[in-house]
Amino acid sequence: MRILLLGATGRTGKLVLTSALKEGYSVNCLVRKPDKTEAQDGMQVFEGNPSDEHALQSAMEGCECIMSVLNISRHTDFPWSALRTPENYLSEVMSQVIPMAEERNIQRIIICSAWGVAETKKDIPGWFRWFIENSNIGKAYEDHERQEQLLMQSNLNWTIIRPAGLTNSRKKQEIRESFNDVPKPALTIGRQSVARYMVSSIDNEQLIKQTVVISKN
Repeated sequence: MRILLLGATGRTGKLVLTSALKEGYSVNCLVRKPDKTEAQDGMQVFEGNPSDEHALQSAMEGCECIMSVLNISRHTDFPWSALRTPENYLSEVMSQVIPMAEERNIQRIIICSAWGVAETKKDIPGWFRWFIENSNIGKAYEDHERQEQLLMQSNLNWTIIRPAGLTNSRKKQEIRESFNDVPKPALTIGRQSVARYMVSSIDNEQLIKQTVVISKN
């Protein structure tokens, strides 16, 4: 199977790419800066912004699954840092991806969202909810919700994965899956674990048209 991966140069996206290749998938990566990717067997790099229709069309050719690890980025990790991407970047990309996928009969799509998006906002710790409501962190959560709504309204076999707070831990972790806040998620999860879970979800029919929060067990 060939996958279109969006966000392959990000901190989590790089790990998703490596995990997908390790599992034997072929991967088309659509990236703005190809020099940020290291050539690996099984991957093909397409240069362009995922918000560009023509770039998307080229990169989607021959794919049977789409995975997105895109996010709204800031210039620094400081919560009030200015945005590097437009605040509607995720929903803008998704509004183009969905009709293209439907036209090409690409049914499977998996996105990485976040715990705290939409109805899960009430479930996260109060201190983190304050940051979402009072800093530029919230812009990403708002647009994650918009892209989730677009997916839910589509005819695609979508899965929305909402990780808890991301860490750079490379240790192999057991993953806790939470539906409707049951069981209660832990506060963190390693990016490597998120990448492994995303790739494993491709063939998991139980996750089709499901939103799941994942955290370290």
